[in-house]
Amino acid sequence: MGKLRVACLGGGPAGLYFGILIKQCFPHWQIRVFERNRPLDTFGGGVVFSDATLENLRAADEPTHRRITESFAHWDDIEIHFKGRTFRSGGHGFCGIARKRLLEILQQRARELGVELEFECDVEDVEALRGQYDLLVGADGINSRVRNAYAAVFEPRLDRRLCRFVWLGTTLPLDAFTFIFEQTEHGWFTVHAYRFDAELSTFIVECREETWLAHGLDSADTAATLAFCERLFEPYLHGHRLMANSAHLRGRDWLNFTRVGNERWFDNNVVLVGDAAHSAHFSVGSGTKLAMEDAISLSVALQQAQGDTERAFRAYEDERKLEVLRIQNAARNSTEWFENVARYAVLPPEQFAYSLLTRSQRIGHENLRLRDTAYVDRVEEWFAGRVAPPMFTPLRLRELELINRVVVSPMDMYSAVDGTPNDFHLVHLGTRALGGAGLVFTEMTCVTREGRISPGCTGMYLPEHVAAWRRIVDFVHEHSRAKICLQLGHSGPKGSTKLMWEGMDEPLDDGNWPIVGPSPIAYGAVNQVPAELSKADMDEIRDAFARAAAMGLEAAFDMLELHCAHGYLLSSFITPLRNRRNDEYGGSLQNRLRYPLEVFRAMREVWPPERPMSVRISATDWVDGGISGDDAVEIARAFKNEGADLIDVSTGQTSPDAKPVYGRMFQTPYADRIRNEVGIATMAVGNITETDQVNAILAGGRADLVALGRPHLADPFWTLHAAARLGYRDALWPVQYLPGKDQLERLIARAQTATP
Repeated sequence: MGKLRVACLGGGPAGLYFGILIKQCFPHWQIRVFERNRPLDTFGGGVVFSDATLENLRAADEPTHRRITESFAHWDDIEIHFKGRTFRSGGHGFCGIARKRLLEILQQRARELGVELEFECDVEDVEALRGQYDLLVGADGINSRVRNAYAAVFEPRLDRRLCRFVWLGTTLPLDAFTFIFEQTEHGWFTVHAYRFDAELSTFIVECREETWLAHGLDSADTAATLAFCERLFEPYLHGHRLMANSAHLRGRDWLNFTRVGNERWFDNNVVLVGDAAHSAHFSVGSGTKLAMEDAISLSVALQQAQGDTERAFRAYEDERKLEVLRIQNAARNSTEWFENVARYAVLPPEQFAYSLLTRSQRIGHENLRLRDTAYVDRVEEWFAGRVAPPMFTPLRLRELELINRVVVSPMDMYSAVDGTPNDFHLVHLGTRALGGAGLVFTEMTCVTREGRISPGCTGMYLPEHVAAWRRIVDFVHEHSRAKICLQLGHSGPKGSTKLMWEGMDEPLDDGNWPIVGPSPIAYGAVNQVPAELSKADMDEIRDAFARAAAMGLEAAFDMLELHCAHGYLLSSFITPLRNRRNDEYGGSLQNRLRYPLEVFRAMREVWPPERPMSVRISATDWVDGGISGDDAVEIARAFKNEGADLIDVSTGQTSPDAKPVYGRMFQTPYADRIRNEVGIATMAVGNITETDQVNAILAGGRADLVALGRPHLADPFWTLHAAARLGYRDALWPVQYLPGKDQLERLIARAQTATP
């Protein structure tokens, strides 16, 4: 590879570290770093690294790694101050370094290797700079000029978040990563604080924008900001002062965090690294980590590509995007938690602290136990009255008592004949009831023949359906401690389709029946156009729901759920994507809810008051202009006011144009929000697969029940097997299976003993 001229625009950790690494690889290249500020102008006091990141730095450049680690402050604990209580959890293992010291180390190392550093050099013409160099690296941060200059290519996504924050320092040397929560007459203020050398600590203060404005902090200069924060947090400062290092920000002490993403990270000879390419909220402490790991990846890719810069850039982007997405997903969860402190402040202090520690969904219950067993034992003792996994805690809904919080999610089996469940359903649901779950759901059971999704869907509209369902319910009650819930629904615009394995949401090849909806809008391009329901038609279907509810009572079901999700009939009334009516059932959310609420009301009237009812909703359509999280809160509140006891919180499946943001537990934040803003029990569902996740959701107050679908398909005894793995011996196995329980527990104990 010949000699290349490389320009790095931005002299923060990303640009400096890339310069160091690429100069090591190609000593004959000219590497020049341009920075608009002075050498040690920097935003923030300290930087946090994990052990894994440090190992990456050691492998990339040992001298830099050695100097960084020699300057570290180490701590192990997290301390939380909330409503006069203090909670402390250990085993977290942090390392911090002053950001100025990090810059000193990187600048010194860069100069040793011959990297040219130009400070107080404000490059305004990015295109001209690009023309002068073979390679231009955009390392110029969240407000990147490089990214902005080529926005049409990079397609940036910039999400300005809801809080203001100011990055301060203090002479108080903290011995733990410290969170402080203080409520004022205008809202909550949060402190994120940690020590970064022997004498100084970072002290970040954060609040909602409306709180910041109400306190007049938009007009506060640096001195006024310091005075305000010192007064507010005086009990925690112990006589120490706060200080700012924001002079280079030119009067902008309080900032908004912007979440940055880009569709592409390179264009010909231009490539983005660090915050120019992506950003992660400071509450997960990963911004500098990601930036320096970008530098490592890009330098390795250039070395391996042997002069083919496009191949190098593509390899770099492919490798880093996945890791960045993982961190950004966790950071999004963390960001939204801090934006909504008021939501979580209603939790008991013990649960508030646990929710904080597990907010990102990267740390689960057992992971936290590995860090601090005594802390987790205290949480379990508070949650359950004894040291036991939260998932094995009973729950009461009206007069219904569930033995644990694990639910077999409703899953269509497409195996009925004219709506009648058969031996398959008996074995399917019966086996999962034997498997230890506290609550088992039927699949969506349709209230009319024409309301079926497919010819294989179960129903509750013929007398023989009652007898068939009663057989299943009686088996569950006689042979297990599980309760069973009947989910009722109507397919609406998504009806008359093939069995799942023959073609999801595809119309039948022949024998289609007429379908209906709130408006004549087909679900997809290949689907039928539904007939718009008249008021008389709506009344008839409402009565069918009520009749099916009464039949469910005759079949001895313990609980009833109304399906208002996934684009089926009642969901189609709620979402503006499917409801374009001009009468009292269309238009505003209040109007669009009118018919589903009428149906719920009719069912509640025939369902006994001592037995609970739940409602499944799609908390977002994942489509612009569709149902949003804000709407979901109002939907849940409306059903609560009508007597719903639990909201089963799903998302999407209302439009083929949906763009879901998938990930582990990706729907749980919606259940969390509804539970804690509306004050109603919720059930979390969606890519929840591990006991660690289930227990963290429950202990953190994110939901009251957790439904698992696919894990129960793979393992009908998921709950009992989970109990054995967790060492919980009080799970109720069928007496016929107790020898299997004993053997499984012995095998697990033997494996644990053998593991070093």
